[in-house]
Amino acid sequence: MCSDAMIASLKNRKTNTNMDTVTLLPYDRIYKNFIDEKYLHGYDEYYFRNQQVKHPEKGWRHLRSDEVERLVKNSNTATNWDDIWVSEEFDTNMIRNNRFFGMVRIGRVACEILQYHDLRVPVGITDSSIISCDIGDNVAIHDVHYMANYIIGDRTILFNVHELSATDHSKFGNGIVKEGEPESVRIWLEVMNEAGGRQIMPFDGMITADAYLWAKYQDDADLQRRLAEITQKTFDNRRGYYGTIGESCVIKNSWILKDVKIGPGCYIKGASKLKNITINSSMEEPSQIGEGTILVNGIVGYGCRIFYSVVAVRFVVGDNCNLKYGARVIYSVLGDNSTISCCEVLNNLIFPSHEQHHNNSFLISSCVMGQSNLAAGATIGSNHNSRATDGEINAKRGFWPGLCSSVKHSSTFASFTLLSKADYKHELNIKLPFSLVNNNEHTDELEVMPAFWWMYNMYAIARNSSKYKNRDKRKRKIQNIEFETFAPDTMEETIRGRKLLSEWAGKAYLLSKGEDFSNLDTKALRRIGMDVMDNHPEIAKKLEIFGEGMENSKRKVRILKAYEAYHAYGDMIVYYAMRNAIRYLKDHPEMSSRDLVALASGSRKREWINLGGQLVCGEDLDQLKKDICSGELDSWVAIHHRYDALWENYPMEKLFHAYQSLVFLHKEEMEVISDEMWQQCLDKVCEIQQFICDQVYLSRKKDYDNPFRNATFRNEEEKKAVVGTAEDASFVKQIRQETEEFLALVNEIRKR
Repeated sequence: MCSDAMIASLKNRKTNTNMDTVTLLPYDRIYKNFIDEKYLHGYDEYYFRNQQVKHPEKGWRHLRSDEVERLVKNSNTATNWDDIWVSEEFDTNMIRNNRFFGMVRIGRVACEILQYHDLRVPVGITDSSIISCDIGDNVAIHDVHYMANYIIGDRTILFNVHELSATDHSKFGNGIVKEGEPESVRIWLEVMNEAGGRQIMPFDGMITADAYLWAKYQDDADLQRRLAEITQKTFDNRRGYYGTIGESCVIKNSWILKDVKIGPGCYIKGASKLKNITINSSMEEPSQIGEGTILVNGIVGYGCRIFYSVVAVRFVVGDNCNLKYGARVIYSVLGDNSTISCCEVLNNLIFPSHEQHHNNSFLISSCVMGQSNLAAGATIGSNHNSRATDGEINAKRGFWPGLCSSVKHSSTFASFTLLSKADYKHELNIKLPFSLVNNNEHTDELEVMPAFWWMYNMYAIARNSSKYKNRDKRKRKIQNIEFETFAPDTMEETIRGRKLLSEWAGKAYLLSKGEDFSNLDTKALRRIGMDVMDNHPEIAKKLEIFGEGMENSKRKVRILKAYEAYHAYGDMIVYYAMRNAIRYLKDHPEMSSRDLVALASGSRKREWINLGGQLVCGEDLDQLKKDICSGELDSWVAIHHRYDALWENYPMEKLFHAYQSLVFLHKEEMEVISDEMWQQCLDKVCEIQQFICDQVYLSRKKDYDNPFRNATFRNEEEKKAVVGTAEDASFVKQIRQETEEFLALVNEIRKR
């Protein structure tokens, strides 16, 4: 211990305020002045600590003299034994070879062990340095070299940890500043654009809807100001909060944990560095952090798995996500139910259900709106195509760039765009949903086949909705997500795509006749194109149809199978509309088709925004922004409640949109669906459902019949033993059963 004279001498010495040098301080500063006096405001430095800690039913007590004697005999030291508080049941034999500094409060300690998987350790504290901490009941702390200013929950294991500490200005990954801090220390996430301009503050509880609302509408200065104010006031800016580790956590063989807030049930093994983060975890949705992981300045959601040399800096990771195998996630927000491994992801806003798990894929400065998959070698936004700073990539739901695809900034993609393997040398604006895009180097043309998924890969598109629903393992579903492939957003794109195809067909037809169309407006061209597409298939199929405004180049954009795609789009709209109508009538057996027509008639809402996975019509989003700016919605909790209210109304909004989309197909004939047309639509949807069922089987059967795949097997029996048969595929069986049930339901509804 230091002498009083030495302490007095140190106190009188000028302190070196340069934080990058080693400074000599009085001995008691190791546990005193955790909070600078100017930030205490009349409270003591334990004020927040006492609010955070769970107090024992019978309270803490001082050590008895015989207990102090046994603790000293067991090679324990303390700056002041009067500062050590314990619970009623306290076995000194389980406390050995420790150094205690400042006030340390210890819960129940008994001669028992804790077990987690194959790890068994005794309750108690050994070979550790403990500075101003609260320790819960039945906790095991062994070989923790430096532990300062932490509150440890019951039944937690800390084993072989080098540093576990919290500072008085801990923010735990939230983008706030504490009292007395300069604005320059605030953590921002530069999402969607590597050059900045879409910065948002991360915070515990942020979902992709919040991130998109904040990042997208940068032109709304009042909204930006209010969201920053709401975030700052959500968290206390006063200093002095301790780090917390929830009950039943296990942290072993880890190096540095600084300013980390950890929820219950979390398992951390072999982490390299965790700094200024919140790890959300619960007994129902435990999170795990694995070997070699570095996490700095961010938020980890519930039920996450982060393993094997992952590096994440300035990030928000949603619930039920996986980061693995050396993934680098920087300046990015990742939506729920997503997986990223073996790749680099910089400056992105990624909506739920994203898959990217190949070592050489690269995603930069993008907003990818979920249900997406990046194949090996895909470099999305990585190539510089001008002297200017990189732009942005905006990809709607279902984005799937194929092997070794290279896409430049700035590009946009309609829902369920599939890119074939190619180096796309020009910026793209793919307006047609469900398309296959190909760079034909032989003809030097960009080729787009609309409705490719519907025509040639029905298995994938039909399985899409159920696949993502099944993968949604969240217990607490804060982010609302539309999993259905056919929904208001994709159907509005389909309607616009059908209009574009008819317009371009009209031009192609007139061009083939040698007629001038420069004096015709868009509506006139669409009418001509629709007439050709609807009534003259032999002419439509022979037309050379080219797209416009889809590539930043002078070369042609050839539309493949435009006639088939035009009618496939029509079938999609019928299927979407009738499925929603039939589902509603099933749930409301007292209603007839005429009741439905009366209920759903009206004008179609044409603007639908994918708000982090939840679909919101444009006017509702405008009202949401107005209510935030006015102060009616004055917290993130209130904003989330508004999301939920819109989600409750969404099924009816979707029903109205579905019916009105059906009217769009027949608006030249009628303003509402007549009884006769209703029966025709029932016939049509049954036909489409059977088509889907057949195509699902045929899509799957192609793989089983592929002679090159069969070449790896000795005989048919070996093939069946390994891959089974198309008839036995689980989804083929599922779609056949659903088709039978759907057709039976339609027959029942016909009688109303």
